[in-house]
Amino acid sequence: MAKIISIPLAIIMLVFSFIFPKEKPEVNQDEWNTNYDYVWVHGLMGWGSYDFYYDLFPYWGVLNGNMLKQLKKEGYNCYAASVDGTASAWDRACELYAQLTGTVVDYGKAHSERCGHDRYGEDFTGRALIDEFDSEHKINLLGHSFGGATIRVFASLMAVGSEEEVKASPDDVSSFFKGGKEDWIYSMTALAAPHNGTSAYESKSDDIDSAAYDMYIDNALELNKTIYTSPETYYFSIACSATNKNADGTYSADKKLMEAMFQSSADSMGSYTGKTECGFEIDETWLENDGLVNTVSALAPSSAPSATFDPDNISKGVWYMMPVYRGDHMSLQGGFSKVNSDVFGYYVGFLDMINSL
Repeated sequence: MAKIISIPLAIIMLVFSFIFPKEKPEVNQDEWNTNYDYVWVHGLMGWGSYDFYYDLFPYWGVLNGNMLKQLKKEGYNCYAASVDGTASAWDRACELYAQLTGTVVDYGKAHSERCGHDRYGEDFTGRALIDEFDSEHKINLLGHSFGGATIRVFASLMAVGSEEEVKASPDDVSSFFKGGKEDWIYSMTALAAPHNGTSAYESKSDDIDSAAYDMYIDNALELNKTIYTSPETYYFSIACSATNKNADGTYSADKKLMEAMFQSSADSMGSYTGKTECGFEIDETWLENDGLVNTVSALAPSSAPSATFDPDNISKGVWYMMPVYRGDHMSLQGGFSKVNSDVFGYYVGFLDMINSL
């Protein structure tokens, strides 16, 4: 499913992965009203707890160590899903459902036939990611990068299902595609997610069932139109920025913040304006970025209600745009060569807020 790093590299990384927070953050459990499970969904080319090397090199924490284990010690029940690293948001959502319910992955009869792959995938019977999942045992979902599109498609199918899949196989359709589970999800948080696509992809992928296809701006905007926003769920987005504005209005990578692997992409995105194949204008508001995702795209989905975050005025059914996080695309994972030791405390404060709603 996810890509395997070399064992020597994993061992080197393990040497540096001892203690997460340098200073223990304050946890305010006395103010909590809920404490539902937190399910974290990785992005493109990522990995999770079903992958054997996750403990050696955790996606969530990276060189800081296993952040989800540390959050669990503070009272937050956190779990790392493992979905396909390059597949479409639909396929990844189906895999997430099977992991959460301990069932066989069903990509749907209509979808699998259209995309030319097997209908059924891995069997998670007897090894569900979480112990209980229903309207009484809700979950909080967090998705990094393309994990943001994954959890949005997942939550939409949970709520309203897929009429196409019900019609295609009425006798053996997955319960996932029947919908009716809108109240199983308490909150959704997108982390540096390309809600509206990214200008890092300037040409459309030919593979209609891939992450690259879904992240092309025209396709991402079309996908947004199909995703249901529930009045029963809290929504949050955290966009990142690690570029600086130049005198000519373009943006360049802040090399103190940005991983070297992203700097060329950041500079290219920071100077690119134009139109997509369908005529969407990529204007100056799209220049600021985190190295892989345009900051403006990560603020909120184009077709959903949104508002600037106000801690004193939070309602369900609205995407709240949190203050832009100053860091590159990996900063909310914990960083890599630019180790972000502050992210653990950031999440403690953020999850406290969710539990206090």
